[in-house]
Amino acid sequence: MLVGSQVRRVAIVGSVRIPFARSYSAYASASNQDMLTAAFRAVVERYRLQGLRLGDVAAGAVIKHSKDYNLVRECVLSSGLDPQTPGLDMQRACGTSLEAAIDIGNKIALGQIEVGMAGGTDTVSDPPVVFPRSYQQLMLRSYRGRSAWQRLSPWFALRPKHFKPVLPAVIEPRTGLSMGQSTELMAKRWQIGRAEQDQLACDSHLKAAAAWREGFYDDLVVEYLGLKSDNNIRPDSTVEKLAKLKPSFAADGTLTAGNSTPLTDGASAVLLSTPEWAAARNLPVLAYLRYGKAWAVDFASGKEGLLMAPAYAVPAMLKDAGITLQDFDYYEIHEAFAAQVLCTLKAWESPEYCRDTLGLPGALGSIDRSKLNVKGGSVAIGHPFAATGTRIVGTLAKLLAGNSGARRGLISVCAAGGMGVTAILER
Repeated sequence: MLVGSQVRRVAIVGSVRIPFARSYSAYASASNQDMLTAAFRAVVERYRLQGLRLGDVAAGAVIKHSKDYNLVRECVLSSGLDPQTPGLDMQRACGTSLEAAIDIGNKIALGQIEVGMAGGTDTVSDPPVVFPRSYQQLMLRSYRGRSAWQRLSPWFALRPKHFKPVLPAVIEPRTGLSMGQSTELMAKRWQIGRAEQDQLACDSHLKAAAAWREGFYDDLVVEYLGLKSDNNIRPDSTVEKLAKLKPSFAADGTLTAGNSTPLTDGASAVLLSTPEWAAARNLPVLAYLRYGKAWAVDFASGKEGLLMAPAYAVPAMLKDAGITLQDFDYYEIHEAFAAQVLCTLKAWESPEYCRDTLGLPGALGSIDRSKLNVKGGSVAIGHPFAATGTRIVGTLAKLLAGNSGARRGLISVCAAGGMGVTAILER
């Protein structure tokens, strides 16, 4: 052990996020630093942390400017925490903030720190727009020039093409396919139909809308830039309306704008500590972060689907915990696409896949769908890439705390690069 002689429990004290907004809407003028700072400040205010030094703060963004190389530390300095609180930038695509929570949890468990914060932010509305590499090289040749002529001559090669901006895109460098195109391949392989995708998407919207109406999110979300609630949720969603949408990634495909996550801006954060630290400050312990697992799959060769890593990570984590897939009161599976969730569930139900691919004695089995994403999922709420993990941690911790009969919840987040991050929360 790096510090302690025994593993300590990791308490989830609470979580706060700003509303998630469709890109180019309410947060069109906000940066990652603006949004993550707002989420950090909300946690500081909610749990009376002003002037307090935390052991560490880990967070990150997937799409960020080069100027944000020290994003988290800058946000910490504006959060109201003691300026001596360190900040760590992390990035594991869509699993970033869940990975950050696990990282902070590990430090608490090992006795390195008593309390820390994890989070994530992302904006598509404020993308890092860059110019072609050929333009960069031209400028550098000029910069390296020793004489006036050496500095001037490279500019004679300047052409209009050098001014064509290069925008970030959710494209896998290894395959050249977008995440949606990759998921279309998964849907075909697993024979996931359009109707069941639309049904899951509709359920996501209706559950999220109901959760907002009943006040579930009132203490998990704080107003930001005039927005009081997630603005992508469609309370009037129906399967019939979703069925009218055209495929988005292939002419003969089944993925649409309705059963896929929208481009989203937002930020979230969660406070973690030892139970003793929380008790000393009369703060609640909603749940405990007990297990975490990261995995990756060989998607580039076509051997496995891009977003199938959680199918591997979850059984490995279940083995660590000594439990089965059915031993959960809640399942929070990130809905990058409705098809991706359905592919994962179908894989766990397949005896052949579990035996031949996952090396298990038999199928993991099915889950009770009534326990899946009960307060809505990413299709409805939105998905600011790095912010989704701690959004889910906060939601699940509150669910467990609010149900005296509940004991355990599963988190599964797929991520670009063929990766996945999973966790188990317990009461």
